[in-house]
Amino acid sequence: MMRHGKSSWELQVSDADRPLNERGINDAHRMGAFLATKNLKFDAAYTSPANRAAHTALIVLKELDLSLHKLSVSNMLYDFSGEDVLEFVRCLPDEQNSVLTFGHNHACTALAHLLGGFQENNIPTASAVLFRFDVSLWASIKTGTAECFSPKMLA
Repeated sequence: MMRHGKSSWELQVSDADRPLNERGINDAHRMGAFLATKNLKFDAAYTSPANRAAHTALIVLKELDLSLHKLSVSNMLYDFSGEDVLEFVRCLPDEQNSVLTFGHNHACTALAHLLGGFQENNIPTASAVLFRFDVSLWASIKTGTAECFSPKMLA
């Protein structure tokens, strides 16, 4: 799960249309390159329709050399509480073993607490939370482990 990169507040646009700022773009490239070193194999990727999340997804997928055909947009990921995101994940096709989602806070932090025992108060922008679950069905997810990586950790 990734939180979108830092967004710009300079334009007078709706929340969904807010773009990434320069730092957000750079952090997305940095995190994508970092994730590429982890040799993770993603069966699919999903993004919130919000501009900043979708742009983060496009950058990260390019760094991972992951086909854009594997990327889908879901309105359920444009969620700030985590409830819709959790429902979305629990309804994923079971043949997908590893997925990458791009979304928003407070949903990212809430799910890291609920599903991975994460203790920090906030998942920073452009951070990746790698969950591991010992289940065979997405609907069975209750708790697992979570490891958080942020751009500042990589600097």
